[in-house]
Amino acid sequence: MKLISDKTFDKERSLYNLADTEVLRCLFGGENDGESVLKECRNVSVCDCSFSLRYPMWHVRRFLLKNSTLDEFTRAPLWYSSFGSIEHCKINGVKCLRECKKIVVDNSDIISPEFGWRCRDLKIENSKVDSVYFLFESKNVKINNLKMRGKYSFQYMDNLYIKNSNLDTKDAFWHSKNVIVENSAVKGEYLGWFSKNLTFINCKIIGTQPLCYCKNLKLINCTMEDTDLSFEYSDVKADIKGYILSVKNPKSGVIRADSIGEIIREDAVMKCSARILSNNRELNEIE
Repeated sequence: MKLISDKTFDKERSLYNLADTEVLRCLFGGENDGESVLKECRNVSVCDCSFSLRYPMWHVRRFLLKNSTLDEFTRAPLWYSSFGSIEHCKINGVKCLRECKKIVVDNSDIISPEFGWRCRDLKIENSKVDSVYFLFESKNVKINNLKMRGKYSFQYMDNLYIKNSNLDTKDAFWHSKNVIVENSAVKGEYLGWFSKNLTFINCKIIGTQPLCYCKNLKLINCTMEDTDLSFEYSDVKADIKGYILSVKNPKSGVIRADSIGEIIREDAVMKCSARILSNNRELNEIE
């Protein structure tokens, strides 16, 4: 591979169509304020670099971005790129990753509203992410050991697996399908509405009005905290260890918990016949 090191690039398309090259300790920024400095590159390794320009890595194929910083002026840094790895990076640019595929994010710290829209085949590991509308409409995503914060996450997704993570979010998983969350804590209001095939295994669910209007919802060996008005109009199979604050009009299935504060069966707009059991006995069964 060719080598480019210890240089500054601030003109538009400075390294356009670069191929088979290692880029080390370079600064992408300056008074010319050029855009798209590494656009249409292929088979490149970009390490120990700093970015402060817009749209630096669009349509890049086969890349490594490592030990690098992308500041808040690096708007939309990676779009339409594929077969890449982002490792040990700090990213503060809005709208990072759009319509990308086959990308691995590892050991990175990311503050990026609208991160990961309409991507597919992503893997995110050992990272921190602060984002609104995180991973909107993305497919085939695997996440391990993520600390995530932000509203409207995981919406309209298909085929998502999350494990060993801490999610502080709101309106998460809306309209998503084929989702498994395992060994994780999920905190936020209005979790999982209108989802299909959403499964939680060994998880802690925190927040008001969770898991309503769901189809084929499963909770296996989970706990729930501050979860009032749960499961409204959902098709659900739930095995809850401990206490549920309240359950309201579940549509079908079975809900089991050690204890339930209130069971609400009133003003339903559809037939709601789910069984609700606590301490091995059925409660408030109404035809």
